[in-house]
Amino acid sequence: MTGAGSGAETAGGARVALVTGAGRGIGRAVAQRLSAKGLRVALVARDAGQLAETAALCAGPALALPADVTDEGQVQDVFGAVEEAWGPVEVLVAAAGGGFSARLEETSDADWQRMLDLNLTAPFRCARRAVPGMRAGGWGRIVVIASTAARIGEPYIAAYTASKHGVLGLVRSAAAELARTGITVNAVCPGYADTPMTDGTVARIAAVSGRTEENARQALERKQPIGRLIAPGEVADAVWFCVSAAAVTGQGINVDGGTVQ
Repeated sequence: MTGAGSGAETAGGARVALVTGAGRGIGRAVAQRLSAKGLRVALVARDAGQLAETAALCAGPALALPADVTDEGQVQDVFGAVEEAWGPVEVLVAAAGGGFSARLEETSDADWQRMLDLNLTAPFRCARRAVPGMRAGGWGRIVVIASTAARIGEPYIAAYTASKHGVLGLVRSAAAELARTGITVNAVCPGYADTPMTDGTVARIAAVSGRTEENARQALERKQPIGRLIAPGEVADAVWFCVSAAAVTGQGINVDGGTVQ
């Protein structure tokens, strides 16, 4: 289905999407899904090689824009480049993110700030930059990839959890503010997903605990009632739902195999 409500096309052609963290993992899966649905997709990540790989996997037009989304100037440059090439960003998916694990008393100010910069401030700046164009067009979709850590607290991830709780608050407030403008704002909250970020978590657990990496991975799988990691494509399913559903806004949609109920 296409049309104004579908998220795929307007009278002027295919809608324009921008995906941060598009070089790998969930961001790559989201970019592929949006492209397969007929959107033009701007791909943003720090690694140009990974972006080239993602672009090659997209079904339609893809614009690779290497950038660090924690740098406000680079965020401005990315949006300017998309606008020059295709026009205003109509769908923003903020998938760039990172994790950090340490005891509370061993979490430095720098560790804390790094989590806030990447997981909270960067999505805020991208949304702030995207909203004027969306308002002018009377339509927009903003989706932030959060985490089950936006819902619950777990040991040793205070900085990460605080950043994800914060971004869910941002989503809820922005959704309330923009509810009558044609712009929806939602978060997707994955559990442990089969991504390079989880690979890093597995490696850290193995290093600290003395377990094998296989045992560490199995422990994460067992934390989820379905007994396995979440596939990136399953997160992309939820993102597309948020893009295509006009009456869903201000939500944090769990994709976690039943972990948080």
